[in-house]
Amino acid sequence: MQKVKTREASLVLIVMLAILGTGVIKWGLSPQTPVLLVLGLLTIWAKIRGFSWQAINDGIKSGIETGIIPIFIFILVGALISVWIAAGIIPTLMLVGFKMISVNWFIPSVFVVCALVGTAVGSAFTVMSTVGIAFFGMGMTMGINPALVAGAIISGAVFGDKCSPLSESTNLSAAVVDADLFDHIRNLMWSTLPAFVGALILFAIFGAGDAQNADISKIQHTESVLQAHFATGWWVLIPIILMFVCAWRRVPAVPTLFINIGVSVGLIWLEHPATSVQHLAKIIETGYVAHTGNLEVDQLLSRGGIASMMTTVSLIVVTLSLGGVLVHLGLINQVMEPIARVLNSDGKLILAVVLSAMGANLLIGEQFLSVILPGKAFKATFKKAGLANVALSRALEDGGTVINYLVPWGVAATFAANTFHVATLDYLPFAFFSLLSPVFSILSGFTGIGLKRSKASSDQTQP
Repeated sequence: MQKVKTREASLVLIVMLAILGTGVIKWGLSPQTPVLLVLGLLTIWAKIRGFSWQAINDGIKSGIETGIIPIFIFILVGALISVWIAAGIIPTLMLVGFKMISVNWFIPSVFVVCALVGTAVGSAFTVMSTVGIAFFGMGMTMGINPALVAGAIISGAVFGDKCSPLSESTNLSAAVVDADLFDHIRNLMWSTLPAFVGALILFAIFGAGDAQNADISKIQHTESVLQAHFATGWWVLIPIILMFVCAWRRVPAVPTLFINIGVSVGLIWLEHPATSVQHLAKIIETGYVAHTGNLEVDQLLSRGGIASMMTTVSLIVVTLSLGGVLVHLGLINQVMEPIARVLNSDGKLILAVVLSAMGANLLIGEQFLSVILPGKAFKATFKKAGLANVALSRALEDGGTVINYLVPWGVAATFAANTFHVATLDYLPFAFFSLLSPVFSILSGFTGIGLKRSKASSDQTQP
């Protein structure tokens, strides 16, 4: 296969990014159309440059292949949301939250709780689609800015996902650079804990302002509506307990979701024995529709279902197709490798990795590829500079994993926006943890604080 020059590859990527940014940010389009347009133009360019149809097709297939499991997980999560509402699980979580969480400290409390749950289960998507929806419902009931609530939930979920040994993205970041998983997690704390503290302070400040406008009477009315129309006993929390057990036993996401859906369906039949198979299938397929007589509660709890995830699935397919073509035609590596070769300081090296991971997110929209591509490109350069593998894996997480939630056409951002019905650009200013993580990672690179060097390099510097 022919090789594209670096200047041409850079120009192609810049034009693509300009089209995506203009379509989504300036014109407010759904990401699917700009991504499809870019993919079409890229195909035309590839044919003009002499690439075969087979090369383009192979790129599309290789790109989609990486997303098969996430796509299936999204479908299961859609089903999970609807049966959790029908079984009374999410309404019960809302009631428990109303009793336990102070209105004045609601936003920082949401951030901390989601961070703890995320660390336990190792999946930001699971946190957002379960306890996250419950917290979001509470915030809406209180009249708090939905973008702020979503930002707190997403920030906590991402923190937990980033720090958990059960997280796929955390395991991937360590594996790409051949680092020990727990060494990687320990080294993450140099940027992750400052970002957590900074985010907590910001949530306390912004949350205090919104709490002044909270309508307490709405909370009391919502509690009575939930208790009157949903099963809210202690037994409905069994699926949540099972989720933690599965996480503790390191059961993968797919069987965990299947188990949870099955148990939740059993609870629905125990609570409502007259529920027909056809009605239950409709809930799973098209989502739960609430009929409480309260417009706000009905809008909040009418959601979920496999059909609700199809927008996300379509975006994942077209985005991964675009990413696969970019990788297969060599455009990404052609731009990244020269950058890796000319860096001459630790700070510049960390900055380049973080920015490259961000760029991969912007161009490809997939967090795993935003870790894999810069990881492969910079691994030899880090070794030459005497930096430890965990220094690279941390930069990959700080610029790759967490940033995908801020890219409107990113897989993670699309999932979050679809789950809370809040546009990515609306919650982005409040996703404080994702915004602060790369800042502290870059500061670590230039100051040397928490920047771990390889053992061989450390031995050489000793007198």
